Amino acid sequence: MQQAAFWDDDRTIEEAFRDFHARNPGVLRELVAMTRRAKERGRTKIGMGMLFEVLRWNRIVEGLPDETEDFKLNNNYRSRYARMVMHRYPDLDGMFDLRRIRTP
Repeated sequence: MQQAAFWDDDRTIEEAFRDFHARNPGVLRELVAMTRRAKERGRTKIGMGMLFEVLRWNRIVEGLPDETEDFKLNNNYRSRYARMVMHRYPDLDGMFDLRRIRTP
């Protein structure tokens, strides 16, 4: 397997994402809650990047507890979370624009 220069282990981005999600299930809950709130306010589209920054802000500045000590919300997970939100919660389908995933 070819390893990307920014990645520090042999896992694919998908494998690292699955591991992160398993250790931090609250991230999905928070992303879903924020997406639903935006939809309730009339938004038909929202950017996962913006939600990631709000989530980081909430965890760092407002002192929300991290589920794991090594909590780092990697931007490489944005597209995976967007897909997961829309797949698991049909009422949120279409809220995020998606592109083809180019890295495993």
